[in-house]
Amino acid sequence: MRILVWLSGWVDSAVTAYLLQQAWHDVVAWFMVNYTDTDNPFCTTRQDKESAQSVADFLWLPLEIFDFRTEYKERIIDYIIAWYKQWITPNPDVFCNNLIKFDLFMEEALAMGCDAIATWHYANIVHSQNSDNTKIYSLLRAKDDTKDQSYFLSRLSQYQLAHALLPLGNITKDEVRLLAHQIWLPNADRKDSQGLCFIGNVSIKDFLQQYLPKSTWNIIDTSWKIVWQHQGAYAFTLWQKRWLNINIPAYVIDIHVSHNTVTVATEKDHPRLYSTHHICTHRHSIDPDYDFDQSKSYTVKLRYRQEPQACIVAKEWKNIIIQTEQKQYGIPSGQIAVVYDGDVVIGCGVITERK
Repeated sequence: MRILVWLSGWVDSAVTAYLLQQAWHDVVAWFMVNYTDTDNPFCTTRQDKESAQSVADFLWLPLEIFDFRTEYKERIIDYIIAWYKQWITPNPDVFCNNLIKFDLFMEEALAMGCDAIATWHYANIVHSQNSDNTKIYSLLRAKDDTKDQSYFLSRLSQYQLAHALLPLGNITKDEVRLLAHQIWLPNADRKDSQGLCFIGNVSIKDFLQQYLPKSTWNIIDTSWKIVWQHQGAYAFTLWQKRWLNINIPAYVIDIHVSHNTVTVATEKDHPRLYSTHHICTHRHSIDPDYDFDQSKSYTVKLRYRQEPQACIVAKEWKNIIIQTEQKQYGIPSGQIAVVYDGDVVIGCGVITERK
């Protein structure tokens, strides 16, 4: 197969390319330029490109550069800003996958005659035959629970899964690092990125201040007493306690962007920080014909760094309603709720209401 590999500059993508070479695929390497900001010291695009080039040279792969900066701004950055303006805490990594990496990148790969793309995500793709002998593709968790990224791929379609390979799904991160050292990959010791997707290790507060004006107004407590001031309600999210600069323990329990007020409580276990009922819009199913069984127990991740939670799921028009068995702490609107049946990703939705 002719495979287009996204070389990101990080060790996972380098090992992905190497494994495909060892499997005798015809490997083509591309680097995506999605964001550059010379005034942002945390923007790693230049370093990522240099690292990707060193890996391509090491593996004897020609490296093509493709510029998606315009599309990335329209589809991801503008979405981040628009949602924060409404006090919605978005998850750009999920949408970046289905709108950039597995859309623009994939379409370019197919147009140039490739059979599929390969990325470094830790997850698995399997397929089965249905009654009319057509293939149905499923997305499953990775072998390495600590690195599993099926959550971030939960909006992929059947078409996208059919043209994608995930070579790291059945190996662990430790095994990836070990292999990188064994074959002397030039980026074997490069630390993993912890920042915003393609933007770098910058806080969301600092990132938003480049696009949204400062607007000083009040932080109030549950008795409507003014306890401090802030410079923009959009920079806060539910249960947050950082950047409040208050001399008492305080947790954000409400945000009113329309009049720029942030409400805090001094109790970490304030009831408004908990929820069991989550209404999710923008419903997406990996298998579009899948019908949720309201008598069945599923699990859900309401954010990436969370253990799967037992739940029941119901469909309501274009929404899904997720009822968790246990109370969930600090789940803000805009996060992605991903539903699993065992290790299989069923689908997801965007949390818009919680109670």
